[in-house]
Amino acid sequence: MIRVASYNMRKAIGTDRRRRPERTLAVLCELDADVVALQEADRRFGTRASAIPPHMIDEHSDYKPVSFETRDGSIGWHGNALLVKKAVEIAATEILHLPSLEPRGAVVAELRLGGAVLRVVGMHLDLSGLWRRRQAKAILAHIDSRSEPMPTVLMGDLNEWSTRGGCLRDFAARLAFAECGRSFHTRRPVVQLDRIMVTSDLAIADCGVHQSTTARKASDHFPVWAVLDPR
Repeated sequence: MIRVASYNMRKAIGTDRRRRPERTLAVLCELDADVVALQEADRRFGTRASAIPPHMIDEHSDYKPVSFETRDGSIGWHGNALLVKKAVEIAATEILHLPSLEPRGAVVAELRLGGAVLRVVGMHLDLSGLWRRRQAKAILAHIDSRSEPMPTVLMGDLNEWSTRGGCLRDFAARLAFAECGRSFHTRRPVVQLDRIMVTSDLAIADCGVHQSTTARKASDHFPVWAVLDPR
């Protein structure tokens, strides 16, 4: 079994408007996932460095960032990052440029977890429905272009408020959704913005929204998680 999670960490700024990376890291440790896709993982201004200093991740968790060799101090690409348990082997990485009016991208990693292999895509889609659909199609096309088929999980903040339409329809034509539940806003969760989707060679054994006391304060999104069984 492989445990995955997705978390829009809001640059480590909580609902109290305070930046507390140690609180965000505490939520990640509570999740105890093999792989975590992060959104808004970098600061917005200045050097746009990681909102959680990399040394804190190394010293106070069992995670390591997947390196995409983009910008000094950043752990991802346009705010998207992947964390994996330290024992996970990172076989390959890639960044995707997505069609958009504002900078948007996705990150991809091929991982070995014990005897299993897994391709992971982390994303944060546009606020515009038209651009979300274009981005979804670009991501699906990229998966299709891979020469080696591999069990694949796609995770992130899709920014889709509808329950079936928009980019959800595009992804659902090819992927199965983990029915994690409503993750936004932490004060009163009313919508499923954060999603986990898998290819047919992965079974969803369990899933949910991580609604701990710490998570309720650490961001305006709750993390979502799923336990996957490679078929």
